[in-house]
Amino acid sequence: MNPVFSPRFTVRRIARRLALAGVIGACTVASISTASAQDTAGAVFGKAPLGYSVAVRSDATGAGRTVKVDASGRYSAHALPTGTYTVTLKQSGQDVAKHLNVPVIAGRGVEVDFNCSEIRCDEVAKMP
Repeated sequence: MNPVFSPRFTVRRIARRLALAGVIGACTVASISTASAQDTAGAVFGKAPLGYSVAVRSDATGAGRTVKVDASGRYSAHALPTGTYTVTLKQSGQDVAKHLNVPVIAGRGVEVDFNCSEIRCDEVAKMP
């Protein structure tokens, strides 16, 4: 009997092919990158006065969030869809200052600071 067609040889050949297919499949799965918030979204962060909050709103959709300034005088709004945003400093729900047309780019953060020496943090902004 020809050893190429023996049942034992055939089983080994099939086993090797299955093992090779498994290794190739594992490598393929390992190389696929999954989408994460960092790949499809950006962030806005910066400095602001203690006791204030910062609202980050999309100019296109109006969606966004409001975050509080932490004890170190920093704020951060992560996982924002890409687009142009208005970043507003608020005190007791009232607008104090705004940064317009802030670009949020996927995978990046943009720093937007509110410096009380440059703006009047003790006054509520007059909105038209």
